[in-house]
Amino acid sequence: MKMISKSFSALLLAGCASVVLAAESYSVADLHAQRTDLGGREVSVTGTVIKVNNNIMRRNFVHVQDGTGSGDNDRIIVTSQQTAEVGDKVTATGIVKLDTDFGMGYFYPTLIEEASITAAGN
Repeated sequence: MKMISKSFSALLLAGCASVVLAAESYSVADLHAQRTDLGGREVSVTGTVIKVNNNIMRRNFVHVQDGTGSGDNDRIIVTSQQTAEVGDKVTATGIVKLDTDFGMGYFYPTLIEEASITAAGN
């Protein structure tokens, strides 16, 4: 096995033609600050669920806060088929989408879509 490291971690399996990429973890503040560079990339964020809207447009909207953001950027909104409860500490891993407009006033400059949500360690 050979470890490759640059701006992400990757594991190259000897004898295989595939590369397994691990999503890089970001804080809420960094996701917003680096949004244009992260668009289309898979990322992870860990924080506390502060709001949940389930079954909206065939997905769940989970608002995650980690204490690093401020103002309008104090949380990241995650869409997923999975959900969580307010107060849960979670890790969400999904694709960063930029300038998503769902219509009717629901516009998100930075959103993590198609995420998997797992319980985070305490």
